[in-house]
Amino acid sequence: MQFLWAFLVGGALCLIGQVLIDRTSLTPARILTGFVVAGVILSAVGLYKPLADFAGEGATVPLSGFGHLMAQGVRQAIDKDGAVGILTGALTAAAAGIGAAVVLSLLAGLVSKPKEK
Repeated sequence: MQFLWAFLVGGALCLIGQVLIDRTSLTPARILTGFVVAGVILSAVGLYKPLADFAGEGATVPLSGFGHLMAQGVRQAIDKDGAVGILTGALTAAAAGIGAAVVLSLLAGLVSKPKEK
């Protein structure tokens, strides 16, 4: 049942993004940024944590989950380090994912063959 809820919630988030792409004049970059900001806001008001607990990876893998991760990192860093945590918390919380993205992008760039348009 957990896989079904993850699939449905993740699919609903993707559906929202697709509807925004199809029905508005927003650029994909603005939509992606909006998802991250929505995750931060929903986490700040306490709504994203219950969704993430309910849907698991269906709520934490999309970009709104990245916003939630950053908000949680800032919250924990403020509790630990005070005001400095505002600047360091988000990157500390997301360091593993960001590092993996950089390394895997580098590897993909090394093994792929670029083509001119």
